[in-house]
Formats: sequence, structure tokens, C-alpha cells
Amino acid sequence: MLFAVIKSLLGRRNRADADAPALDELSDEELMIRYAGGNQQAFALLVTRHQGPLYNFILRSCRQPPLADELLQETFLRIVKSAGSYSPDAKFTTWAYTIARNLCIDHARKHSRAHTLSLQNALGDDEGATHQDALIDENARSASVDHDRLVFRDRLDRALANLPEDQREVFILREISGLKFREIADMLDCPEPTIKSRMRYALQTLRGELADFASRSFDADEASEMLP
Repeated sequence: MLFAVIKSLLGRRNRADADAPALDELSDEELMIRYAGGNQQAFALLVTRHQGPLYNFILRSCRQPPLADELLQETFLRIVKSAGSYSPDAKFTTWAYTIARNLCIDHARKHSRAHTLSLQNALGDDEGATHQDALIDENARSASVDHDRLVFRDRLDRALANLPEDQREVFILREISGLKFREIADMLDCPEPTIKSRMRYALQTLRGELADFASRSFDADEASEMLP
């Protein structure tokens, strides 16, 4: 995914860093400090690490691929603009997902739910195609992905859409974006036991919705395949 505006901002930070080859060994927090000090490669690595999970979180919050692209770019723009005030005491993932979540909430507040685009709505003049179809095609890793897996992902997306918002949010952050319960609790400003309880209820509901796929487990590999 190209971030033209971000690239123009990054162009203002051209200070060389002799330690650049070792950047991939640094934590997210250390990369933010490097970026704030002028190392643009550090920020590029953060984008590489987190744009997929962040995009999935935003997409499953707003359910509109074009809007998800826009909010993802805005998330990284706000990270760029706030780099100088970033404190290493704040975990980068908690900080980034809080920014993304707030953008999703702000957008939802400004637009009536009645105008929210459904994944099942038709795609323009493309007869019979839906936004759900586009999402599956966009995220499919190759033409060889088996039909059963695509059907499972379609059913999972539908089941997630039917979950209560608080449960869906926790499930996405935990199973798709890979955050720890403690990070989710910090992000949502909620006790960790409550977060675990929401996750438990979400899993119970999903098991019922996906009973036909009882032999399939949703693990790290499955989550990674849901990334763009």
C-alpha cells in the first residue's frame, strides 16, 4: 500500500543512521525513537510491520475497503505528526490501535448507520458482485486457495458482523491483529478480566455460528491469511 502523503513527510527526515542495517532487530518503541530522531527507515519498518493488522482492524470496524484505506493512511499520518511527542513508556501497538479506533469511532459518529455500506451490497455496475466478493478476491493469496477456506472466511466475516460491538472489537484485536489481552485492556481502558470475558462470549457465539466448520481452528496461520 502506497502512502504518498506520508512519503512526502518522510522526505523531510533525511538524517543518515549508521545502525540502519540492524533496525529490524529493534522493538517498535525503539523504532519510534529512531524515527523521531530523524531515521525515516525506522518508520518505514513500522509501516511494514503493522499496516496489515491495522488495516484488518479498521476494515472490520467500518466494513468499507476504500474507507479503510483512507483511515489507515490517516492513522499513520497522525503517528508521523505525533512522533516528536511519543514517549517510549507507551507501547506502540496500544498507541497505534487507539489512534485507529478513535478514527473509526469519529467517522461512525459523523455518518448515519443508514448510510453505512454493507459488504453484501452490489458493487456498482458489476452485476451480482458484492463488497464481500471483492474483499475475498483482494485478500486471497493465490488462485490456488481452496474453496472451503474462502467459504469459511466468508462465514466468519458474517458471524463477526453479528457480534455485539464490544465482543467483535476484542476478537479482532486479539485473534486477527494479535494484541495481548493486557494491551487490549490498556487500549480500551477496561479491566483485563472484562476483556477476557468479552472474548469468551465472542468465541461461544462464533462456535455456534460456525458449527459446520467445527474441525477448523482459528489460529495464527488463519489470522495471517486474513491480512491484505
